[in-house]
Amino acid sequence: MSHFKDFTIRFGMVIDLDKCTGCGACMMSCQAENNVAPQEDATNKLRSMTWLNIYRLSNGKAFPEHETVFLPRPCMQCGNPTCVTVCPVVATEKNEEGGIVSQVTPRCIGCRYCMASCPYHARYFNWFDPYWPGDLKEALSPDVSTRPRGVVEKCTFCHHRYMQAKDKAIANGEDPFDLPEEAYQTACTEACPNGAITFGDLNNEAHKVHELKQSPYAFRLLERLGTEPQVYYYSKREWVRRLGDNYLENEETGKPLNTLFKKAH
Repeated sequence: MSHFKDFTIRFGMVIDLDKCTGCGACMMSCQAENNVAPQEDATNKLRSMTWLNIYRLSNGKAFPEHETVFLPRPCMQCGNPTCVTVCPVVATEKNEEGGIVSQVTPRCIGCRYCMASCPYHARYFNWFDPYWPGDLKEALSPDVSTRPRGVVEKCTFCHHRYMQAKDKAIANGEDPFDLPEEAYQTACTEACPNGAITFGDLNNEAHKVHELKQSPYAFRLLERLGTEPQVYYYSKREWVRRLGDNYLENEETGKPLNTLFKKAH
């Protein structure tokens, strides 16, 4: 049960892991859309800055039974976000329309409590002043503010696109709170070449995500924690669904195979 208010509109994703090839197009589109500066040292994974990461999952078996799956992980936009309750300056809130967990950069003091509390590692501390070499700065999006060094950043479901879609609906005399599915899509959804990411209003029966999330093949990461993620995953392989909630066990030791959840990029 969520301790936060219920939302009439609740945006979310259903990511089909049986379609994902781990190409990284979603990562690159997210970085370009949201003005995430290139990393000064991409080898330093402790100071990486990628709002959307791709992880590689394995069933832990030897060939020919070995299987690998790639799992994109944006911010889960949790219904019970642990990051909100620990922030001392209300820099992150669960008040945005659509149930999106906001990140108010001017309020952030860089304490990183939210990073420590997030079980999905979906928040990143900005260690460096943003810098775009050469002519790359000419390609920055005017719709997203750049963030200074010393603050925490995260995926926002491209919230600026939602605001633009509502403005367009109002200008056309349409209802801004009943947008068709195609009116508001995230950058990663559009960039996926295999159509593995489906985005929409989880509460709207006309949106595809509403149907997909009810499938017996749909699951959420670490669902037993009670964070109520608004990002669902889909796979017809049982070991993938079990590993998503740390149920898969080593056949010899009987312990969870949580070590088989690794970054692919």
